[in-house]
Amino acid sequence: MAAIQACSALVTGANRGLGLEMVKQLLEAHCSKIFAACRDPQGPNSEALRELAKKHPGVVNLVQLDVADQCSIKESAEKVGSLLGKNGLNLLVNNAAVLPQKTMLTATVEDMLNTFNTNVIGPLFVIREYLPYLRTAAKAKCKPGMSCDKAAVINISTDSASMSIMPAMEEPFPFFPYSISKAGLNMLTIYTARDLKADGILCISLHPGWVRTDMGGDEASIDARESVEGMLRVIGSLTEKQNGAFLDYTGKTMPW
Repeated sequence: MAAIQACSALVTGANRGLGLEMVKQLLEAHCSKIFAACRDPQGPNSEALRELAKKHPGVVNLVQLDVADQCSIKESAEKVGSLLGKNGLNLLVNNAAVLPQKTMLTATVEDMLNTFNTNVIGPLFVIREYLPYLRTAAKAKCKPGMSCDKAAVINISTDSASMSIMPAMEEPFPFFPYSISKAGLNMLTIYTARDLKADGILCISLHPGWVRTDMGGDEASIDARESVEGMLRVIGSLTEKQNGAFLDYTGKTMPW
């Protein structure tokens, strides 16, 4: 069982891979309100997510959310806000991302713009639109310190965003736009942790490991279940000491 106490959680990119597995394990952890957000919850790639929502009505709530579209973000926040109630949103997981397989020499302007829009600008505006509900959750828990039991933002990052690790890394596939965008996401984590500290809202970047998903490929070293089990253990153990940190799914501190 995942060691996590959050009563309400929103996960972006929830229709497949790590996002879908996170919804499943949040259910196992008895999270009472799970907002499973993706671009097309009624589309063919969301069938497994729809089945979960059907089996757990009132707990798993499907949310149409395209992180590359600011109007979609705003509309999703209004919908979620109407369902949350007085206790707000405890946990926001910015998981949705794109990975165009391009190198420094082959990436186009469109590749770079689309990747930054989804992987950096999207998470920024998701945080901003959902901030009132995170603030409500933080205030609802009348206790000191920070935790996902109060309010936390988790930005799913990658080891390939590390400027210390990247020079020595063997690239299993070209991921130039992805790495640069995730380095930008890490800076967003630093700003969020600093700027929302006074609200009692915690923020970290979290590397899920190299995972066997559509994005990670078949040769990856761990499966989605192991990755998410580890990430939820880390998330459940967070305190103000880790605010602004870059960690991996085992709790190890990652170099920037």
